[in-house]
Amino acid sequence: MIRCLLVDDDPAIRTLLLDYLGTFGFTTEAVGDGRGMRAALARKGFDVVLLDLMLPDEDGLTLCQWVRRDHGQLPVIVLTAQGDPMSRVLGLELGADDYLSKPFEPRELVARIKAVLRRGAAAPPQADAPQVRFEGWTFDRLRRELVSPDGTMVALSSAEFRLLEAFTAHAGKVLSRDRLLDLSRAPGVVVSDRSIDLAVSRLRGKLGEGQRDRPLIRTLRGEGYLFDVEVQR
Repeated sequence: MIRCLLVDDDPAIRTLLLDYLGTFGFTTEAVGDGRGMRAALARKGFDVVLLDLMLPDEDGLTLCQWVRRDHGQLPVIVLTAQGDPMSRVLGLELGADDYLSKPFEPRELVARIKAVLRRGAAAPPQADAPQVRFEGWTFDRLRRELVSPDGTMVALSSAEFRLLEAFTAHAGKVLSRDRLLDLSRAPGVVVSDRSIDLAVSRLRGKLGEGQRDRPLIRTLRGEGYLFDVEVQR
């Protein structure tokens, strides 16, 4: 049985989706704000969160980041009237697994929920240890945490997390931009070579490369990027 947490401040939408999802055998709890969402997640476990971005007390994108940071791989599907491409990309960058613009057909939401859960179930198990170390840094892929050599926790966006995950998994190997796109692209996001360059630049900043004599991420003209470190697993 699929357990859904619906977070939406519109009572009509909550009632509609509670009834509709119930016809598919989903167990759904509905709350109207971020406070209710945090309390519900503290009380019980869910398989998926359906999160409206426009809430009365907290920004949905902030809540999305919080879920990703504190609740691991719990899937989040964003539901919002903000259907412009920038809002969509920003939501996915901050950790959402899928994005559905209002108004939508409830049947499409059911399909999206099942697809997100299938992707999670089909994800191959990590062969490597969840925590890796390089040049004094500690990167915990399970907790999605990066800790600097001096013990400072460094915040990573979802795009930066996926990029660093790709680099640490392929340390010492040249990765073309197309290969990095394949390794780090979020589901449903259309990205370009330029977006990879920008993400690499941001990740370099997080790794403090301006303060180092030797870059951790090397640019090889005409070939791509090389994570030029020894990774300890």
